[in-house]
Amino acid sequence: MAEAFVGKWNLKSSEQFDEYMKELGVGYATRKVASVTKPTTIIEVDGDKVTVKTQSSMKNTELSFKLGEEFDETTADDRKVKSLVSIVDGKMVHVQKWDGKETSLTREVSGNALTLTLKLGDVVCTRNYEKA
Repeated sequence: MAEAFVGKWNLKSSEQFDEYMKELGVGYATRKVASVTKPTTIIEVDGDKVTVKTQSSMKNTELSFKLGEEFDETTADDRKVKSLVSIVDGKMVHVQKWDGKETSLTREVSGNALTLTLKLGDVVCTRNYEKA
């Protein structure tokens, strides 16, 4: 099921990302740099393990997990969260919980396009990627 997401994805456009980061509590300077960074996301599947690598001029992260199993994650902005990633209606849904808060990161593939929708409270951010 996660095979549809496999590949190298380059960010093409982003809406409301600064607002989303502000809602997360990310500082002004970091938000300004992150807003102009165009990361590449690489998604790999090996058996029941999924690896998501994000590479940018600002920071590189790598996350490996099994679908449907909760795991501890330290996010790119250094939050310590409990995460759960599942495939729901063909979408990869990543839920992070910390300090009584919850955010969702939903990836959806259509042809050579991947849409990442980030939600926290009333803030919704959309990031559009294209397959490399």
